[in-house]
Amino acid sequence: MSARIAVLGGGAWGTALAVTLVRAGNDVGFYMRDGETAQAINERHENPAYLPGIRLDKRLVATNDIGAALAGAQCILAVAPAQALRALAGEISGKAAAVPIVNCAKGIERETGRRLSEVIGEILPANPSACLSGPSFATDVARGLPTAVTVGANDEALAGELARVLSGPTLRCYSSDDLVGVEIGGALKNVLAIAAGAVIGAGLGASAQAAIVTRGFVELRRVAASFGARPETLMGLSGFGDLMLTCGSPQSRNFAYGMALGRGDDLTGMKLAEGVATSGIAARIARERGIEAPITDVVARMLSGELTIAQAMGELLSRPLKAEDE
Repeated sequence: MSARIAVLGGGAWGTALAVTLVRAGNDVGFYMRDGETAQAINERHENPAYLPGIRLDKRLVATNDIGAALAGAQCILAVAPAQALRALAGEISGKAAAVPIVNCAKGIERETGRRLSEVIGEILPANPSACLSGPSFATDVARGLPTAVTVGANDEALAGELARVLSGPTLRCYSSDDLVGVEIGGALKNVLAIAAGAVIGAGLGASAQAAIVTRGFVELRRVAASFGARPETLMGLSGFGDLMLTCGSPQSRNFAYGMALGRGDDLTGMKLAEGVATSGIAARIARERGIEAPITDVVARMLSGELTIAQAMGELLSRPLKAEDE
């Protein structure tokens, strides 16, 4: 059964989700700010700025009018960068019914340390909050390649219903009532992807990459547990699954950013990598909660210019030896 779904955000991920929902037979209100991109989607059926070369379904129509996109929506997908979600929620305020809002970004708000569902709840308290996360590259999803993700919400019935609504022939959505676990897994894996990319960019080898990812996953689980996340959630698509994808391919913006960092490249003008903004607040949260998270900490310090990749590796390798399960 089709639904009326508003997709707010015209970047690569927003476009991929919008076209996937259209292919599944849904009525999609697709909002973006950039008029030229909206025109290209409507006339040429392509998003040249974010998904060049990928042909979009002719039924996908973009608009610059957020009210038109929201009209009659049964659920809303907020597909803005994590640090821009507060502003987008403000745009939604007063224009939408009390329908579920599904956040599709992965991060923690840098200024407040709040999870993204908390940001939505603060500005739009009447709208139930959920999130969509998991191992998914926008180009794969836009091309109609098979992808599986998790839809998380505090209410089990809501998570299940949203998973049903958002699933289609090529996008399979699993549900979880562990909203915290789904959110934190998606946010922290981006930081670890920068670390993995930096190792490869610096030429430190696949063995070092595997060690960083594995020990980083330990940190992710520690921090997530402090928020009340369930361990089994972190072993699923939105945790371990997303970590596997993001930490092993230059197609990941965070991994690519890390590779450039490890090579010592000029990072000016590189594509947005959510882990850059999340790393500092994640490291601060770990320190404030007394959680041992050395990889997260050195990533934050590398990005701030405090450490080089060589100094970061030196710190990690000189840490006291201990049992693996400690």
